[in-house]
Amino acid sequence: MASPVHPAMADPPRPDGVVYPVGLRLLGRRVVVVGGGQVAHRRVAGLLEAQAQVTVVSPEVTPALEALVAPGSLTWVQRRYEAGDLDGAWYAVAATDDPDVNAAVAAEAEDARIFCARADDRAASSVWTPATGRHGDLVVGVHGGGDPQRAVAVRDAVVAGLTDGTVADRTSREVTSGRAGGVVLVGGGPGDPALITVRGRQAVAQADVVVADHLAPLSLLASLPADVEVIDASKLPRGRSMAQEQINDLLVSRALAGKRVVRLKGGDPFVFGRGMEEVEACVAAGVPVEVVPGVTSAIGVPALAGIPVTHRGMTHEFVVVSGHLPPGHPNSLVDWSAIARLRGTVVVLMGVDTAHAIAATLVEHGRAPSTPVAVISDGSLPTQRTVRTTLADLPATLATADIRPPSVWVVGPVVSLAAGDDPHR
Repeated sequence: MASPVHPAMADPPRPDGVVYPVGLRLLGRRVVVVGGGQVAHRRVAGLLEAQAQVTVVSPEVTPALEALVAPGSLTWVQRRYEAGDLDGAWYAVAATDDPDVNAAVAAEAEDARIFCARADDRAASSVWTPATGRHGDLVVGVHGGGDPQRAVAVRDAVVAGLTDGTVADRTSREVTSGRAGGVVLVGGGPGDPALITVRGRQAVAQADVVVADHLAPLSLLASLPADVEVIDASKLPRGRSMAQEQINDLLVSRALAGKRVVRLKGGDPFVFGRGMEEVEACVAAGVPVEVVPGVTSAIGVPALAGIPVTHRGMTHEFVVVSGHLPPGHPNSLVDWSAIARLRGTVVVLMGVDTAHAIAATLVEHGRAPSTPVAVISDGSLPTQRTVRTTLADLPATLATADIRPPSVWVVGPVVSLAAGDDPHR
C-alpha cells in the first residue's frame, strides 16, 4: 500500500495555479470576442471551427473578419466595448490593444462567471488557450507551462508525427468486425514528398492498403508499418502497366473487405490521372470514396523552375494539354490549331516522344518559331533540371539534352521571366 504524501513533501503551490485541461463544446453557444485585430482574428478562426455563435465587438476589424459578416458567419457590433456586452455568453475573449478595456471585459466576465481569455495578460485570465492542432477527428491541445512557444513546438511535433505515422495512432487504424471500408484518392503532387497535402499525408499514414503509381511520392511508403499492404500500380510510358480495370477491382475488393484503401497518384488525380474512373468504380460498388486534390505538375513543376504560367500584362490564359497522342492521331481529342492561335501559355504533359510533331503543328498554325520553350525534367526531385529552347529548336534540344519522361514543357513568353532565376538550369 502506498504511503500518503505528507504536505511538507508535496510540491509547493504555484501562484497562478495548475491548469485543468478541458475541451469546450461551443456548438451553437454565444461567444463574445472584444477586439478586431490580428489576435482576435486568430481566436475567431478557432471559435468558428468549433461552430460557436461568435459576436465581435470592435470599432474596426481586419478585412478577413469583415468578410465573415455578410455570409452570417459572425456578428459584428461596430463600436467600443460597453458593460453588458457579455450578456448570454458562455465564453469571452479580451483581445484589444487597450489594457484598460481588456481588464473591464475580464472583470465583467468574472462577475458573470464566464470564463475569459485575456490576450494581453495571461495571469489575469481565467482560462488559458492551449496550442491546438487537428489530425482528422483527433484534437491535440498543449499547455506549455507559461511558455507559448514551447507549447507550439510540442503541438507541431505531435501533429507532424501523427501525420507521417511516426506517432502511432493504431486505434484509428484497427479494423473492427463488420466495419465498412473506404477509398481515399490522393494526389501526391509532383514527386517531392514534402509537396503532398496535409490531408493526403494523413490518409497515407492511416491506410491499411496503399495502391501507388510510380510517379507518386514513394518515399512515404517507407514509413508505413509492416502490416500495411502496398500494391504497385505503376503505368510506365509505353512499358509495363497495370490495367485500369485491375486497379479498380483492387480498390473495390479491398474496401469491401473492410480496409482503408489509399490510391496514391502523382500530381492531381483529376489531371490526366484517370481518377474519375476510379471514383465511378467505387460509387458503382457502393464504396465510400474521398478525393484529396494534389499539386498538379502542370503548374507546380514550372513554378519550381521559376516559371509562372500567368503574369500580369503578359498572359491572361494558360492551357494544359496531354501530349501522349501526336496531332493528327485518330484518337486525339485536342484541337491543336486552336491552341496554336492562343496568345497565352501552353503546358504540355506526357509530350516528350511527341514533342517534334506538336511543335511543328503549333508553328504551322500560328505560333512563332522563336517562341520560348522550357523543358523541366524530374520536377521537384533532386535530379530536376531545366532546358530552354524555342519551338523551332525543340526537337533537336530534346535529343541533344537526352530529355526523358517525366518531363513538362512550357510554351510562351512567361518562359523568359525565369532566365536568371532558375537554380536547375
